[in-house]
Amino acid sequence: MTHKAARLLDGIQHPSDLRKLGEEDLVQVSKELRDFIIDSVSANPGHFGASLGVVELTVALHYVFNTPYDQLVWDVGHQAYGHKILTGRKDVFHTNRKYGGISGFPKRSESEYDTFGVGHSSTSISAALGMAVAAGHLGQEKRQVVAVIGDGAMTGGLAFEGLNNAGIQKSNLLVVLNDNNMSIDANVGALNEYLVDITTSKTWNRLKDDVWKALGRLKGTQVLIQKLENAIKHTLLRQSNLFESLGFRYFGPIDGHDVVHVAKVLKDLKDIPGPKLLHCVTKKGKGYSHAELDQTKWHAPGLFNKETGEIFKAKTNEPQAPKYQDVFGKTLLELAEQNDKIMGITPAMPSGSSLNIMMKAMPERAFDVGIAEQHAVTFSAGLATQGLIPFCNIYSTFMQRAYDQVIHDVCIQNLNVVFCLDRGGLVGADGATHHGVFDIAYFRCLPNMIVASPLNEIELRNMMFTAQSAPRGPFSIRFPRGNGVHPVWQLPFEEVPIGKGQMLRDGQELAILSLGAIGNLAIDACNQLDLEDGLHPAHFDMRYAKPLDQELLHQVFQRFSKIVTLEDGSIQGGFGSAILEFMADNGYSAQVRRLGVPDRFVHHGTQEELYAECGYDTEAIRATVKQMMAPRHARAKAHVGV
Repeated sequence: MTHKAARLLDGIQHPSDLRKLGEEDLVQVSKELRDFIIDSVSANPGHFGASLGVVELTVALHYVFNTPYDQLVWDVGHQAYGHKILTGRKDVFHTNRKYGGISGFPKRSESEYDTFGVGHSSTSISAALGMAVAAGHLGQEKRQVVAVIGDGAMTGGLAFEGLNNAGIQKSNLLVVLNDNNMSIDANVGALNEYLVDITTSKTWNRLKDDVWKALGRLKGTQVLIQKLENAIKHTLLRQSNLFESLGFRYFGPIDGHDVVHVAKVLKDLKDIPGPKLLHCVTKKGKGYSHAELDQTKWHAPGLFNKETGEIFKAKTNEPQAPKYQDVFGKTLLELAEQNDKIMGITPAMPSGSSLNIMMKAMPERAFDVGIAEQHAVTFSAGLATQGLIPFCNIYSTFMQRAYDQVIHDVCIQNLNVVFCLDRGGLVGADGATHHGVFDIAYFRCLPNMIVASPLNEIELRNMMFTAQSAPRGPFSIRFPRGNGVHPVWQLPFEEVPIGKGQMLRDGQELAILSLGAIGNLAIDACNQLDLEDGLHPAHFDMRYAKPLDQELLHQVFQRFSKIVTLEDGSIQGGFGSAILEFMADNGYSAQVRRLGVPDRFVHHGTQEELYAECGYDTEAIRATVKQMMAPRHARAKAHVGV
């Protein structure tokens, strides 16, 4: 996009500038905004298709509503790039998702236009209802509150809880349903089928238009129109409107890409009190043909050539280690071919978790349950009661949403559910809402739960084999985002004894105890310490945070006076805390330094940048060992120099 082509957008720094334009200008603004997003995301990777799909809706919302006084709440936030560009962040949008730059999601501390911080799905209706009730309580009756939620997020249980409560509160709330039949992968479930029925009924849409034109848009006819619409819907669609049964007045579906019409409808809805739902039909990736044709691939494509649509991948002649998620997906299928009791479950992330591999080969044994983590866990528990072995793959950060179900439905009953926690640890550019740093702490306190984390993809493969080889009870395996370290990894299966670690290298004076794939940084640090510093720490891959390898730990504390624990997770209550508890419970005394995520929320950047910020990248591990193994006077001198 050239500057010449962006005449209108260049003059918009805030929505107040947008509102100075005429309705006829909104089409051009939408085109320029879409071009700006394509230009930006092709060079600076981020979420792509979702934001393209709501360009016209975003322009219309900020044109009609007096933001930021009127409150606009985005669900998840994948689709909020246009919102950010129109609300004072156009000139810094090139820093989106970069270390020190703006967040890829709405964030309250970043802008007054970001009314609610998001990243996980299905929160917008509940949050917006709270704002609407607060407006009434504070005497701000003229304040409008709008929640924008996608049809994918509408499959989450929290969305229904919010709708159910909003319908009886009668607050001035508008829910805009962005219906594109996609979340990341294609939507599933009865709600999706219902929305498709409403959207595609040609008879219904033709009659609706005829009724609207016949009655005109005169004040006083709205109630009559709504009653007539309800009767037509019930007759043609053979079911009552779901949203109206929850106390919402339903409007739509309308073409979400007709920006002028969307703006006019929003203006009309401002005058209607109470809870309302506007159903907008959009296309994810709208305006970029490649993204329209393959919406899953273009959800977050990485760097690409905007002219040709070529997505750039790193090219090398060296054999590449696979992604951990692909190791999971391929291994699960291999195990399922050997064990007919294995089932696969994921909440709306079949491609992200690579469960799609098993879904393609064994569709009757692999399930995408929609954005419904709580249901995924309890569904898995139900399968386990019948002697099946469910592998429930949920990103670590999303497992937080189903914690009660893990305790109540799985652990108390000691059911054999295998939780595979993808994206464990710091994940990078998605930031605080997506880092999976708490699972070690929140799982290791649960009775009956096994907490495992593999050093590499070979260990991941073998831990999955171990989890299904005999009834184990609740068994969690957490692994990171990104690639492993072994190009050749599909080796014969070997059992990883429960609660047993391994010594990777012997050493003197100091022992590094690592959990999970972050231990590969300790391997690199130890090699540098050997070659460049003449220091020889020992290194143990503990494999399990629960149960701990107590036999190995007794040997460690009897031999080493200095201990470094390393984890890609919260040091509050995490693996390092478990080591301190062991030391205290068994009467040992040692100098222990814990490396991991500090007691604060970490924002976005590359994984390498965030490891360095949190003090556990290779250089930080090396520096910690050098400081602890140096002579006392050298340590004191180094401390003074800091």
